[in-house]
Formats: sequence, C-alpha cells, structure tokens
Amino acid sequence: TVLPGLLAYPVACRLLASLCPDADPINTNGFVAMAQPSAESTYLGKMPAGFGMIAALHGDLDTGDGVGKVYYRQDASPATLRQAAEQINRAFPEDDEPEHAVVVTWVDVASRQHHDHSRGDGLEKQLVIASAETTSYAILLYPRKGMQFASTAVGGSSQAMQAGFSKGLVNYLVFSTRQGPYYRITTERETSVRALAEETNSGKRGVWVYEIGTSPYFTSVAPGEVTDLPPDTGLESRVSEEATSKRYPGGGQQVTYSPYEPEEEVYRKEQPHQGPHHGGQFTVHTVQYQPQVVVVDDGDINVDVFSYNSETCANNRNKCSTFADCKDYASGYCCHCRPGYYGNGIQCVSEGKPQRMNGKVNGRVYVGNSPSPVEFNSNDLHSYVVANDGRAYVAISTIPARLGPSLQPLSALGGVIGWAFALEQPGYKNGFSIIGGEFTCQAEVTFLPAQEKLTIKQVFSGIDEHDHLVVSTTLEGRVPEVLRGSTVQIEPYSEIYQYSSNLITSSSTRDYTVSLDDGSAETRTYQWRQTITFQSCPNDEAARAVLPTQMLSVDQVFVMYDSNNELIRYAMSNKIGDVNGEVTSQENSCFTGRHGCDTNAVCRPEQGTQFTCQCAAGFTGDGRSCYDIDECREIPLACGEHSVCNNQPGTFRCECNDGYQFASDGHTCIVDRPVDHCAAGSHDCDITERAHCSYSGGSSYICSCLPGFQGHGRVCQDIDECQSARCHQKAVCYNTQGSFTCQCRPGYYGDGFYCSSEHTKSQCETHRDRLLGSTEYGPQPVPGQYVPTCDSQGAYEASQCHGSIGHCWCVDRNGLEIPGTRTGPGRGRPLCIEQGPTVHVYPLPPGTHLLFAQSGRIEFVPLEGYNMKKTEAKTVLHLPEKVIIGVAYDCVEKMVYWTDITSPSISKANLQGGGAIPVIRSDLESPEGIAIDHLGRTLFWTDSMKDRIEVASLDGTKRRVLIDTNLVNPRAIIVDPVNGNMYWADWNRDAPKIETSAMDGTNRRVLVKDDLGLPNGLTYDPQSSQLCWADAGTHMIECMNPAQGDRRKAMGAIQYPFGITSHGKNIYYTDWRRDAVIMVDRQAGTETDVFLPQKQTRLYGITTAYAQCPSGKNYCAVNNGGCTHLCLATPRGRSCLCPNNALGVSCVESEGGRF
Repeated sequence: TVLPGLLAYPVACRLLASLCPDADPINTNGFVAMAQPSAESTYLGKMPAGFGMIAALHGDLDTGDGVGKVYYRQDASPATLRQAAEQINRAFPEDDEPEHAVVVTWVDVASRQHHDHSRGDGLEKQLVIASAETTSYAILLYPRKGMQFASTAVGGSSQAMQAGFSKGLVNYLVFSTRQGPYYRITTERETSVRALAEETNSGKRGVWVYEIGTSPYFTSVAPGEVTDLPPDTGLESRVSEEATSKRYPGGGQQVTYSPYEPEEEVYRKEQPHQGPHHGGQFTVHTVQYQPQVVVVDDGDINVDVFSYNSETCANNRNKCSTFADCKDYASGYCCHCRPGYYGNGIQCVSEGKPQRMNGKVNGRVYVGNSPSPVEFNSNDLHSYVVANDGRAYVAISTIPARLGPSLQPLSALGGVIGWAFALEQPGYKNGFSIIGGEFTCQAEVTFLPAQEKLTIKQVFSGIDEHDHLVVSTTLEGRVPEVLRGSTVQIEPYSEIYQYSSNLITSSSTRDYTVSLDDGSAETRTYQWRQTITFQSCPNDEAARAVLPTQMLSVDQVFVMYDSNNELIRYAMSNKIGDVNGEVTSQENSCFTGRHGCDTNAVCRPEQGTQFTCQCAAGFTGDGRSCYDIDECREIPLACGEHSVCNNQPGTFRCECNDGYQFASDGHTCIVDRPVDHCAAGSHDCDITERAHCSYSGGSSYICSCLPGFQGHGRVCQDIDECQSARCHQKAVCYNTQGSFTCQCRPGYYGDGFYCSSEHTKSQCETHRDRLLGSTEYGPQPVPGQYVPTCDSQGAYEASQCHGSIGHCWCVDRNGLEIPGTRTGPGRGRPLCIEQGPTVHVYPLPPGTHLLFAQSGRIEFVPLEGYNMKKTEAKTVLHLPEKVIIGVAYDCVEKMVYWTDITSPSISKANLQGGGAIPVIRSDLESPEGIAIDHLGRTLFWTDSMKDRIEVASLDGTKRRVLIDTNLVNPRAIIVDPVNGNMYWADWNRDAPKIETSAMDGTNRRVLVKDDLGLPNGLTYDPQSSQLCWADAGTHMIECMNPAQGDRRKAMGAIQYPFGITSHGKNIYYTDWRRDAVIMVDRQAGTETDVFLPQKQTRLYGITTAYAQCPSGKNYCAVNNGGCTHLCLATPRGRSCLCPNNALGVSCVESEGGRF
C-alpha cells in the first residue's frame, strides 16, 4: 500500500548525516530526524510531527545516568547486508537486495517518568535503513523482552508511544504550510504498541519492513506484504542476550557488532572538517542534541537482530506434532519427527504412506488474445502422491472448454506438490522433510516468445483433521491458446532448488509439444521462476545443515484435459538428488521407485541393491501387501468418555459427542458451553482494521476480510488496487490500506475515476461565484458582502472570515458556521478542525438509473428501456475512505440514502447537487440493508452487529426498534409500502432464512428457510408481486409470490451475488467475484448483459432510481395517517407508533387499524 509524497530519502545511506545534513539526526526519544526537531512539547505523543522523521517508537524517553544508550553506524559488510536482504525479500519477494545500510539501536532506554528503572527493564528497538540501487527500506525490529512499557508521560497524562513516518509541514499555497503526508504504524492505543513485538508485515514476528522511496522521486511508503505468521513454535523475535551482555567499563551496556572497515570517507562530527577517516573503527563520541545525549558508535558492535526468544519445551511441547519430540537447545527449542515419520516437527507424516491434498483454485486467466478472462471461483483441486516412488497426481475440476486445453502445459501447477513428496536420493531431502506442510509458493511463468505471463500463488496451510494437506491456489495472468482437440506432451526436465534459512528459490526452462488435430505439431517453451517462503527452527544448527542446492528431476509427465467432465489432470514422477544428476553404477530400487512395495509401505535400502518393504505406521502386512489397522476395534479405550472413535487409513481420530468439546489438553471431552468469541475477543481473525468477526451461533464464528483486503479472514492483506488501472486515464492512483484514491491530473476535473477538462463547480465554488456576481470587468463582490473561500479541491476552507467586520469562524463541510467558534476583530482566525474528505456529488441526469455502491462511491448506469447504457455510466457520489454497503432511493425528493460501516452511519445526499447530510450517527454498529417508504416518508434498516431492524423518519428522528429477537445476521431489507409489507433476509450460516412482517413489525413469519445458503440480496417487483433473492451460497436467483409461495429458480450458476434490484422484466445484481453489475431476463432465466465499472473492486448494494415514483397510495401518504409521530403501513391499514426515546413527549399509539 502506498501513501503519496511522504518522504524524500537518499538512495544510498552512505553516511547517516546525509539524512539530515543540517542537524544531528539520531534522537534518544526514539526517532531519526529528517530536519531539525522542534521543541519536545510540540511533538511528544503526536504522529505526525511538524518535522520529518522516521519514528521507531518515540515518546518521552531518557538515557541519563549512563543507563540506556543509543548506537548507530553505517555498514556495507556482506553479513549485515545479507541479514537485511533476508528481511526485505521475505516482505517483498520480488525486490532488489540492498547495497548499503545504516543501523540504529536503542538499548535499555527508560521512560523519563520511570527514570529509576533497573538495567534490563528498559526499551529496546532497532532501525535499519537499507538502500538498493533504486529503492530504500526501513526495517524495524521490536524484541519481546525489549517492550517493557508502551506509553510515556506527556503533559501530565500517559500516552501511547508512536511509530511511523512523517514528512512534516509542507508549503501550501503561497505563504502558508500544512501537514504533509504521513504513515502511522501504531494508533493511540497501547495495544497497537505491544502488537509490534507480536505481529509482523514481513513474515517474522516483531520484524516490520517498509519501502520508503523509489528513485528518483521517493514519493511513497509501502508496508511489507507478508502479514501472516509462520506456525507458532514459540520462538519470538529478539535482540540476543549475548549481544547486550558485554558491559562498558563505566557500567553502561555495549551492543557489539563485528568489526567494520569503512569503505567510504567518514568525517568526525566534533569539528567541521578534519579530512577523510580511513580504515580502523569509528571512535565512540557524544553528539549534543539538547536536551538529549546520543552515544554514537561504529566500532565493535554485533547485535543479532534476526534471532529468536529463548523458550523451552516445558511450555511448548504441545506445539509439536503428535508424532514428534521436543528438544531444548541453548537458544530455544525445536520439534523433531520421530523415527518412521518425516517433516519439520510441527508437521509429521508417516514414511511410505500416500499423501492426499485438497484445496481450492481462485483467480482469472486470459486465453490468447481474448479480452475477457476465465474466472476461477473455488474450483476443487485434489492431489494424490505415492510417496514411496514419488509419483504425483493432480486434478482440477470445472475447467471450461475455452480454457482447459490451454492449461495442459502447466503441469507446474502440481510441481511444488511433486517437490514436497519427491523420492529422496541418498543424502537428500524432499520439501516436506525440510519445511513441513505450511509454506507459501509464489511462481511466475513466462511463455516464449510472446511473453505472456501467469502468476501462481499456492498457500499450503498444513494438515487438516482428515490427514489431508490443505492448499489454496490463485492464478492471475494470460496463457497462450492451445486449440481444442490438441494434445500436449511435456518433456522431462530438471530444476535446481537453492535453500536458505527461510527461503527457497528455483527456476527452469521447460519445453512442450502441442499436437494438433491435423497431425501437425509444434514445440513451445516457457520459463519458470519460483520462490518458497517458510519458517524454520533456527535453534538446531545441525537440522539446518541442508545442502544449499538440490536438483528435482521430473519425468513421465502426463497431461490431459477431459472436456466431457471439465477436468484437467496432471501426473509426474519426481526425484530429489544431486545437482549433477550423479547416480551409482548399481542403483538400489528404493531410489528408483521400482521396488514393488505396497503403496502404504516404505522401501528400506540395504547393502548394495538389496532392500526390504516395511508397512507404514498404522498398517500391517509383509510390506508387499499392507492392510489398515483398525485401532478403534483393537484398542477399546483409544478414546475417552463422551467421545467416539473413528478409524481412518493408517490412523484414528477421537470426536466428542454432541454437546461436548475438547478441553485444553486436546483429549478430554467436556460439556460444551457456547462462547461468543467475537464479543470475548478470543477469536483468531485478523485485526479489526483488516477483518470482521461474525458470531454464527454456539461457539462458532466466521472471519471475513474487510473491503479492500483479501484473504481468508484470519490473515488479510491489502489489495493494491492501483495495479489494475482502476483510475481514469487522466488521473493518478494512490493506494492506501484497504482502499485507494484517484486524483485527476492538472488541468482535469473530477473524482479521479472520471476526469474531464470541463470543470464542474463544487458547492463552495457555486456559493462563492453566485455572491461575486459578474461585471464587464469580471467577477466583483458586492461591497461589505461576505464571500466564502474555497480550497484547491473546491471545498470550504475550515475557517472563514468576513473582511468588512473582522470576524472569523469555523464552518462544516457544507459551509455552515459551527456555533461557538466566532472570533472578533483583531483576535485572528480560530483554530478549526479539518472536516475530512470532501464529499463530491455530481447531478444525476433525467431518466431511470441503476445506483450501486462500490466501496467509497455510488455510481449510476442509465437505463434505456430495460437496457443498461454502459458508456454513459459515471460516479454520482464520492466518499473517500468510506465503505458503503446499502443504497436506497427516495423518488419524491430525489435523494439517495446509504449505510456506511466505517463510521458507522446512515447518510443522504440530493442527487441534483449538494453535499452529504448525516441522518443517523449514533447507536449503530454495522448498518447494512436500507429501504425507503416514499409514501409514509420513513427509513428502514438492518444492523448485523446489533441484530435488529429499525425505522426512523427520513431526517433520522422518531427512531424505533421494530424487531430485535431471533436475528443473527440480518442484511437485505425491502418494503412494499402499497401493501404494508416488509421483507428481510438473515444469512445466518446455521439457519439462513427470509422473513416478512407488516411494516410495523407485527405478524412476523418465515417465508423461506429450506435450501438457502447465503441470501444476500432482496428485491420486490410491485407490478408482478414477485419477491426475488440472490443467494451466494446456492449460486442462484430465486423468486416467489409471497402470498402464494410458488418458489421457482430464475437464474442458476451465478457466482457471488450481493445486491439485487428489479425493473420490469429484468433483474440486476452485483457480483463480488466478477466485480460487475449483471442483467438477467427474469422470464427467460438468461444473463443478457454485464457492466464492468472502471474501478474493479467489490460492488455492494444496488437499487433502481425511478424517473417517476411508482403509482400507489397507503394510509400514511396523507397527513401522516393522522399519527402524531411514526406512521407505518400495514396490510390492514396503518399503525401509529412512538419513537423509543419518546419519554416526556406527547405521543399516541394505535396499532393496525384503519381510520
């Protein structure tokens, strides 16, 4: 994710002084300054600061009395650069390696309020600024034992320390300045500070990597891309004990690095210039930086910032596999598979036992020159490996015929699986033996000669409860076309694997032959480059002594596309061995795979060519024939009380009876007491800024990534929308966490998604120009008249002044004065708070339109008859940094209403022009569905966190809860004002349903509860009396007449619908997988058109904005139905209801009767 215009760093950090040429840059308060810092009172407890800084973790810190110290040095030694490159490449797998580095270390620094601390209980952290040829990086390291406190005293109160990047004040207009761009790593909460030692963006706990500039402009800060942690082995990032144990003679502590011989000219700081300092080590000297003192050392320093915390097996034995032992080492512990099993100790499988893999395939692939991709939507992937001969089989289902033949060359989809379980030659190990079953493989395929590229990302997440390895595959890119009916033959190939502690790379060139129907054939080639990242155990040096290179040999490659069953199949034999391919003159059959052992047996080599076959654990027999042992029958007490034993091939599993769950020991079954882990905070979803936890009954919950992030909910990564050309061609794209913004280039106007050379005036500009008037000499203000000032984006300036009377005041985003902010003559401008992003509303042209929500915007597509005029689609409302879920349209006042889950809030805007108007901003948690009764002038909505349905008048007053029982995940809601009915959908995964009631909440009943999956959207067509819903679980659109119950399928085989609306014979729905608005002929049951917005992100709610209100009346349409407050239509007439907050208000209720 990128923030524009943040910092201007040098490419090579050859001298730390170059970071801040006019001042000493290192500060004991925990930051590196890019300019002369201001007084402490102006920046402590604040981020961003008024000057440029890199804040490792800044607060009111102290190094007095020789207790804490700060060291820095410039370093280009190979060892340090290798360490930095390892962290950078883990966070940014494709980036360059650094050439120079600056290392800053804060050791045992105290909080000034606790200056009397003991040595060893202070704060420790480290900042490494590393520079490659074109890019610089900041590596921040936070050891657990060094995070002794998270806040310091500022202005008499305790405030959390801050980490991040700030450009400081920048020039604005001509004579003023304003805060420049910044990037915050922490928030105002102490939990965000403590999380620095527990989480990561680089794949290693406590290590955070940021790209902080790209030559020659240095205009961005981008965080690392690997936020998921490896398997928790209890080994945490730390600054090693050895590194901080060597004492200064004076009682302080010295951090030691290996001796460094400077290659650059180095100047001492005591004098302006003494000439170059060559050779030897830097002397220790003090730099005065009032009132701080920084000890700078570039001598014998050797802090190992990339090691782990020491923990023992006593508290972590359960983190090893059931088939592994735990062993303590001097620096921590490691897990080792027992004899008869292999793996990394965290994941162990039985030797000789066949291995099965299951997973899903997602993504999109273009074929040949086709402008439209073939999309994968959780296609099934299954794999089977005969481990004792290295034969691997892979099958992927539901591959359409226009793609299937062209995937045949990609046997590489099963390549990493073959490597993981390849037949091992003497002295060599396959992938699973080294790294286990939790790793990530990122590969790039380049087809020659046309340079088509395909990226393959496979995430292996370990062994599931069925002893199957779980893999998730994502495909993105383009492949050359292979014509239908063609066959593909892949020649044997070899691939060199290069190993380091947590990174494996490989590359190869592969040839394949395409044989066409006419008998002709051609040989083609593609290049393969692959990176595998994983987490190793660093404490056992002997276990890490894997050969730096090994060669995977692949032959007997078979590929086939089965068009009848839409299946692609791959098969191959895999061996791992010497890079030179050397073999002995007499090969043992165990190493060739030609041994004849049972598929559930391991081949044991003996002297010469002799061998024996031994059944794998959990099987019995002579090795040539092996049979499963039924442990449940032969070991009656294999499982304890309140449980059942289930036999499985080679093993067995215990499962608790209904109403019981496993205790913390993983074996004893105890009474299951439901826990709402979402409310308790005991869930394992990603942080709230990236993911949402949804309670689904019992002790179950669902993790889902927030819009703008991708993943399975437990780990969510930011989507870089700027990589997909989302903005207008005359705009610049800036990616942010969970979102992005588009800004029109100079000379163009608009919201960035649509830019034009014709400028549409904002509300402020219209207001200003109307008051200025026009004369033959140009616009001239009326003498004594107040004229508002607008900023460069057309928004009202936060502070406004009336020059004639000398008064100034603060205004909101609509230009209205904020009470209590006015100042008199001579008192200057008041301090006004910026009102946040400007809301841009662009007038809606005449006619009927579709309105749909897409993250922070509402767009429209004009309708001509029932067809979409896609070329005229535009943005009607732009709300940066918001996530709009539901939309509704009031045809009377031409207003659009929407729900926003980021605030959370409900707002409205006039589509003829004007700003956003808040309607409801309190007592909301996750407002989603929204509906308007244009006759009774009321607003209805669902809240999926509060689990209730509410109503209010259109201005947000007279608010009342209608339904708050038996709701789990209410989302879609619609009303039928003419007949007085309300409908809503609850997508509770355990019991999804569609319900109805009168609009006053009475006469509630379930309409549909069977054969539902994830009913996301609802629509009602008053002309045909058809209620239709879109279900992302069943992948169907269905309809029914609520009064008759005649349910029928309107459209099948859709992907992931969210919102739905209807107009005449057509249904229009938004789809998350296709990022599109799809038009369906409801009567024919066919898809008739697709609209792809320029911004390709998730689409949410959709509604129809009618040119004229639909015909019909209800009892609330005239004189509010005679009610004092809320008038709600019912099938029999209307109900008069009082708001929930009507205490002390004269309100009369009457329910359900006619008048």
